[in-house]
Amino acid sequence: MAITIHPSPGQILLCDFSQGFREPEMVKSKRPVIVLTGASRFRPNLVTIVPLSTKEPDPIMPYHYQLPRNCMPQIGRFQDSDSWVKGDLLYTVGFHRLDLIRLGKRDPNTGQRLYYRNRLGRDRMREIYSSVLHGLNLGHLSEHI
Repeated sequence: MAITIHPSPGQILLCDFSQGFREPEMVKSKRPVIVLTGASRFRPNLVTIVPLSTKEPDPIMPYHYQLPRNCMPQIGRFQDSDSWVKGDLLYTVGFHRLDLIRLGKRDPNTGQRLYYRNRLGRDRMREIYSSVLHGLNLGHLSEHI
C-alpha cells in the first residue's frame, strides 16, 4: 500500500520502479531507497530519493556510499549484506511508488502492522548527500554540506 504522508529525510522505504521505467533506468520492484527531501507545498506527493543496492559496485566511485547493514531494518533480506547508495541514480517519484517496510510483526495492543520508521543520522546523511553531489558531477560542493 502506498504512503499517504510525506516521509522524513533519511527514512528508508521501498520503491516500485517496475512501471514506466525502461533499462538502463531502474526497473526492479520493491527496491530500498533513502528519502533525500522533506515535504514541500510546491511539490505535493513527490519525494526525491536515491536507491540502494546490495551488490558492491565495480569499480567503487565517489558517488557510491557503503551503508552498513546495521543501518537497515533488522529483518531478513536487509541483514544479508551491506547496502550501497547509488548516488548517480537520483529520482523524484510519486507517493504511489513508495511503501513503508513491514517488520512482519503486529502491535500487541492494537493488532496493527508495525513498520520500519527509523531515520539515518545527520552524519550518515551528509555522506549520502555528498555521494549524490558526486553523482551529479558537483562533488566539489561536498565540502559545504
